[in-house]
Amino acid sequence: MAKGKLFIISGASGVGKSTVLKKVMDGRPDLQFSVSATTRAARPGEQEGVHYYFVTHEQFQKMIAEDAFLEYDAHNKNYYGTPAQQVEDKLQKGHVILDIEPVGAFNVQKKRPDATLIFIEAPSWEELERRLRGRGDTAEDQIAMRLERAKWEMEQKEKYHYVVVNDQAQACADQILHIIAQADME
Repeated sequence: MAKGKLFIISGASGVGKSTVLKKVMDGRPDLQFSVSATTRAARPGEQEGVHYYFVTHEQFQKMIAEDAFLEYDAHNKNYYGTPAQQVEDKLQKGHVILDIEPVGAFNVQKKRPDATLIFIEAPSWEELERRLRGRGDTAEDQIAMRLERAKWEMEQKEKYHYVVVNDQAQACADQILHIIAQADME
């Protein structure tokens, strides 16, 4: 029996998930973060095994064939997946946070109906676009693809247990920490 509970965090690209999740993890050092595998290139400052496991398309396909993922998804011309054994191992130690897209969240929910789904949204569409363009590390064609996908992702928020607005990162993180604290009392 797992010691912890699984929390799935989703939100459109550019909504500020990484910033919010850093604050959540800082607020609860006992939380375990699930590191996803991806075929995309590392961004400046990202570290192997900390932010992602960076693998080739061939390695990812082999992992799919071996049924090594709790979920996986393809978008923006790359694959992303959650190594299943890593999640199970971390749940033995405590609560686990997954940062995944809605398709993956719903696939995990089918396998783990006890998971809590939390959707982070931007205060407005204009703010989401501003944040995405403000990164300065994304090509215009990728921004267009991400904005198109964001429309669909935002429609999925109704399927989540909680929706939190990231108008201020610390306040958003505090809301998520409150949700996690409720699980401690169950």
